[in-house]
Amino acid sequence: MKAFSALSSCLFALLLPAPPLSGQATEDAIQTSESESAISLQHGNSPILTYHKAEVAPPEGVDPAYRRSGFVYPLHAPSGGIVTGIHPDDHYHHLGLWHAWVNTKYGEATPDFWNLKKRTGRIRFAKVEEVRDTGFTVSQEQVAYLDGPDKDPTVILAETLSIDASVTESGNYVIDYELTQKNVGDQALEFPAYRYGGGIAYRAPHSWGKDNSDYLTSEGLDRTNSHATRARWVAMSGPAENGNGEAATVAILCHPENHDAPQRIRTWDKGPVFFNYVPVQETAWEIKPGGSATFRYRLIIADGKPDAGNIDSAWKSYGQE
Repeated sequence: MKAFSALSSCLFALLLPAPPLSGQATEDAIQTSESESAISLQHGNSPILTYHKAEVAPPEGVDPAYRRSGFVYPLHAPSGGIVTGIHPDDHYHHLGLWHAWVNTKYGEATPDFWNLKKRTGRIRFAKVEEVRDTGFTVSQEQVAYLDGPDKDPTVILAETLSIDASVTESGNYVIDYELTQKNVGDQALEFPAYRYGGGIAYRAPHSWGKDNSDYLTSEGLDRTNSHATRARWVAMSGPAENGNGEAATVAILCHPENHDAPQRIRTWDKGPVFFNYVPVQETAWEIKPGGSATFRYRLIIADGKPDAGNIDSAWKSYGQE
């Protein structure tokens, strides 16, 4: 992944009000560790995120169809608190930080890679391509059960996912999420226009509700009016769990070269916090056989509440890379 310039690092560090900064992000402070089941990133003794290679089962008593690999949970704020949720009882398929397509057409089939209970498709980890000081690259697959849920699935999209992290001098986490999807099937994978699904999705901690959390978009919108609008970036904020209970911010920036950028978004106006950049919310699209698409997003995780001007500066710097 591209190294951060000194200017970019300062802008990222300014997500929240902070003293003037100089110098580059402290990328060499990131440590990556791998086990049989997961890959984790941390800063010193502080965890940043964990990516799951092995399938994670849903809570006891829940349909085992909800098991899945190939996602990030937990994601931490610099203070140490957790800023993601997993397997909420309203949507057991929500898995911290993840992605999948929902409404698709492949020949006569209509696989749904997101809603696991349908048993028509899913995403799975395939192999580790590289583990490096600042992150990792893995191969994943979006597979469809074209002959039924009890038959071997067909790989439709072969994915390469790279995740890298850095820490700014003021202590904010910067995470790059870069996804390339190649259609390895013999037919186009079509995406009719639909309200959710696509390149990145986020579920906040279960404790984040209407009264203690909110959204802020690049257009100044919140949970009451942001759904189905376009946004260069979206920040979600609420109390970090298992930490000091203070507010934390998760800002997700959409790269301007992504398909349909600035992409439309899915947000919820009541209750829990869920977010999704949706490249096909307005207009249908497809990936032809042998064709590929790349999606790039940047997350900035910080303690405290968001500042729109500083996040916008970070987005402008990101778009110039």
